Amino acid sequence: MRTTKKTSLSTLLKGAATTLLAGALSLSSAFAADFPDKDLQGVIMWGAGGATDNVARALTPHVEKYLGKKIVLTNKSGGAGAISTNYVFSRPANGYTVLYGAENPQIHGVLGLSKLDYSSFIPVNIIASGTTVIVTRADKEWKTVKDIVDDVKAHPDTIKMGTAGPGSLPFVVSSMLKTTTDMPVLTVPFDGEGPGMTALEGGHIDFMAVGLTAAREQLKAGRLKALAVVSDTAVPGMENVPLITEDFPAFKKFLPWGPFYGIFVKQGTPEEAVKALTDAFAKAVAEPQFQDFIKDFGATPLNIHGDEAIQYLKHNQSVSAWLLQDAGAAKVSPEELGIPRP
Repeated sequence: MRTTKKTSLSTLLKGAATTLLAGALSLSSAFAADFPDKDLQGVIMWGAGGATDNVARALTPHVEKYLGKKIVLTNKSGGAGAISTNYVFSRPANGYTVLYGAENPQIHGVLGLSKLDYSSFIPVNIIASGTTVIVTRADKEWKTVKDIVDDVKAHPDTIKMGTAGPGSLPFVVSSMLKTTTDMPVLTVPFDGEGPGMTALEGGHIDFMAVGLTAAREQLKAGRLKALAVVSDTAVPGMENVPLITEDFPAFKKFLPWGPFYGIFVKQGTPEEAVKALTDAFAKAVAEPQFQDFIKDFGATPLNIHGDEAIQYLKHNQSVSAWLLQDAGAAKVSPEELGIPRP
């Protein structure tokens, strides 16, 4: 039987497709066996000395033990996390660039900072959730946040509150304060909680809302004092610090709310790489030494991944985005972005 040119071309194309598929499967198998075959880059969302930085540097040595490779850590602060998030998203989706992030990208959309949030990434691990405290210098006369509010109203445009830019934890809490107390406080932005607390200790600002994890050492050393916990339920180890709802019951509508710390890679990262990273980080977070660190740091261990982490992120984004919308701080309605009200 005579073979036509059309049949020959079809046969050639099928053969080429089969060869390409076999090659792809072979590469995938090799990737599965070899990942990681070189050191990784770990991009920390906030600056040195902040909560995310401290968690990242405490956890990474344990992860390296299970991965068998080094993770070279780099701080890329700025834009309330947008700089680091955009950087990691710009890198190849191969698992070799890992984002050590916090909660901030979840509200970048409503603040008009970036179109990227964690839906563009795969959550390798949500490590822990944090507690927020409002702190001032130990030598300040204030004993409660109500004292600050009264002082601000009596002396407008003189008392400064530190923030870390739009979308940061201090920014969100300052929005809560302005909404519930109508106080005209001046805000001064920094590249993270660490630099903000350094400025606070140096007298350049007067108070700041920060993660307990970031302020732990300064509180223990007596350089700073906590005036309130941003919670409506008691926090272990902070029983002697007033809850924010004691003086300002209107805060209850925003709670529960708080920071978290997680590990992310770009969507499209090969499944084999995601699995290797997920396994290594899960084992590292479960290490007794790191668990002790997290608890002593004032955070609540989570160690979740997969669908559980995705649902956690969606809930956190829903609460945070609508909190800003109701506080009048959102530039884009969460509804426009498809974020459901909690």
